Amino acid sequence: MTGLLRRHWLFAGLLGLGVLLRVLVCVAYRPAIFYIDSMATYVPAVKTLDPTGQNPIGYVFLLLKPVLAVGDFTAVAVVQHLLGVGMALVTYALLVHKGAWRWLAAVATTPILLDAYQLQIEHNIMSDPLFQAMLVAALALLAWPRRPGWPAVAAAGLLLGAAVSVRTVGQVLVVPAVLYLLLVGGTWRARAALAGLVAVCFALPVVGYATYHYVWSDRDGQGRFSVSSSNGNALYGRVATFADCTGLDLPAYERPLCPTQPAGQRLGPDWWAHDPASPAAALYADPPAGMAADQVFSDFAWRIIRHQPVDFVQAVLSDAVRVFAWQRTDGPNHGYPPVARWHFQEDFPIFEPIATTDTVAQVSREYGGGDPAVVAPLAKGLRWYQLHGGYTPGPVVALAVLLALAGAVAARRSPARAAAVLYLASGALILLASAAFEFSWRYQLPGYVVLPAAGVLGVVALTRREPRPPFPEPADQQAIDEFGQVDFPDVVVLIAAYNEGPTLGPVLDSVPPQCLGLPVATLVVVDGATDDTAEVARAHGAYTCAVPVNRGQGAALRLGYYLARRGGCRYIVTTDADGQYDMAELPRLLQPLIDGEADFVTGSRRLGANESTDPVRRLGTRVFAWLVSVLGGHRVTDTSFGFRAMRAEVTGRVTLDQPQYQSAELLVGVLSQGYRVVERPMTMRRRGGGRSKKGNNLVYGWRYTRVVFTTWWRERKTTRSSRTNLTRNIAA
Repeated sequence: MTGLLRRHWLFAGLLGLGVLLRVLVCVAYRPAIFYIDSMATYVPAVKTLDPTGQNPIGYVFLLLKPVLAVGDFTAVAVVQHLLGVGMALVTYALLVHKGAWRWLAAVATTPILLDAYQLQIEHNIMSDPLFQAMLVAALALLAWPRRPGWPAVAAAGLLLGAAVSVRTVGQVLVVPAVLYLLLVGGTWRARAALAGLVAVCFALPVVGYATYHYVWSDRDGQGRFSVSSSNGNALYGRVATFADCTGLDLPAYERPLCPTQPAGQRLGPDWWAHDPASPAAALYADPPAGMAADQVFSDFAWRIIRHQPVDFVQAVLSDAVRVFAWQRTDGPNHGYPPVARWHFQEDFPIFEPIATTDTVAQVSREYGGGDPAVVAPLAKGLRWYQLHGGYTPGPVVALAVLLALAGAVAARRSPARAAAVLYLASGALILLASAAFEFSWRYQLPGYVVLPAAGVLGVVALTRREPRPPFPEPADQQAIDEFGQVDFPDVVVLIAAYNEGPTLGPVLDSVPPQCLGLPVATLVVVDGATDDTAEVARAHGAYTCAVPVNRGQGAALRLGYYLARRGGCRYIVTTDADGQYDMAELPRLLQPLIDGEADFVTGSRRLGANESTDPVRRLGTRVFAWLVSVLGGHRVTDTSFGFRAMRAEVTGRVTLDQPQYQSAELLVGVLSQGYRVVERPMTMRRRGGGRSKKGNNLVYGWRYTRVVFTTWWRERKTTRSSRTNLTRNIAA
């Protein structure tokens, strides 16, 4: 246990603080906090199980009623706080399992453990904590395995579907679940099967609850197959803020719903949906014959959305971006739920006329727990904490979103990429779906629970990729078998080529048969080319090894290094197939090796000549040279010059697993292992034809940076481990 705490000390500390804060909340407000929905929907439904109220009652079925059967409202609050602690534990475990740094995984749990708004909602007799817990559990079931099997997928689908009966906003969650299962790998048939399975399992509890709602509501002949009786009303509140009924052919009973105030003077969605002075109240009091009020609201709202789609999108997005605000403040007018509803109060919170001290006392006595009580000093302390920084600033969420997006877009080979997409899409869709009705800081809490984890998964995706299979891979072995055994002379000029047929011939013709008195051979590794690259190489007299699939320059060079070493050469020279390097400068590369002055020699366009006209690449050359010099402890001026020479055995001692940007990996590895590296001035010509296979400048720069850092970190750990083992052996 001591070792476990030492390894996870930061999370353990945050967890301890989170538990302490929850204990203080339980002591400060007894038996719990009762919001308007608590008294209007959830507490009455414990007895009636009536699903036709404003909110779905899955919360009553799954948590409130079972806990009250054996305990009181204090027990309900404790269970909900335990769910909060459980969410933090699951999130931290998942992130560490996915390869996140422990300190970063711990930071991602702070919005769950320490955010006062999260603490406050967990103490409410409300559905939010259960919904959050079901969401976190379902995402973890999907994301934990590298490729989830059908039991995990089925369980996640059932959880997400059941969550819809807790909060209707959960209806959107099937979309990221399906998207994730289409991304995680395997055959398309397997992906489609798992995506279909999660959709079916999601639908089962949704259809079951909607059927229950229909049977109950059909008692008065107005049965509705739905999970809520207020979705239409909430959507009406949103569209009423911008609705313009001019030119719309509306039924007579919907005409009174049209706002008469100018759009710029209207209150927010909450007023239109719930205020007694709103047109909604009159419709509730006198709905059209044979119709439910919510049906009328829904029909009117969708007419407005089809009539003014741009206004609808603008209204939703203008509210949605408020989640990124530094502070949590009230909306632009009084038609939004005030943020004070989610603040700790110095007195016991009341929400007249429904959740008053008397009504709360009545139900509390009925279920056990006594009269409402507050410990004033603790309540004041919790309120001070909440109002003076005890919450997650919006820019933190914005940073998490950006990191998750970066990981989703740029890290194609990382196993964490799909998980980042899953968490990002789930959090973003929940926030957007909530804002489609109305903005409330309460509705943002699932985003604060999920999006920080998405950001950390994005970091993992950007910094850790799926390791390549050990050499030789099946494609390598096939190519080796077909190539056969070749005895090479002292010097081998190695070229990795992919679809370079038009430019390869002149490059091969420029390779001299000998250099500095040593015989020279040319070896071309054709990396799954779809043109005549292999035929051109053979026609120009080069030893040619054709790989059946395209994997990248790094993989092709790794295979070439192996073939050259196996063939007995002493020195390996690399160059490109596009004619950018001057083969007349070959003696300048080989001389330091032959003289025993170096193990690895690389050309430098900065010391020589650079004919490239790309200013971004020129700047990148300087930046990466500085970075590698700092990390490697040896000054270099050009890290990506492809014209290099090295003793053959060096290539067998440096770890090489980068499929594309091997120039950085090889150089950083050589420097880290203490080999003698020298640079010589060389010429960098313009490309002779074709185009770069490394992507645009932004993609190239990011991926090159990632390779530099990951290689340096890998070699640093390897060197440290070797020194530790050596010390132990000496001591033994």
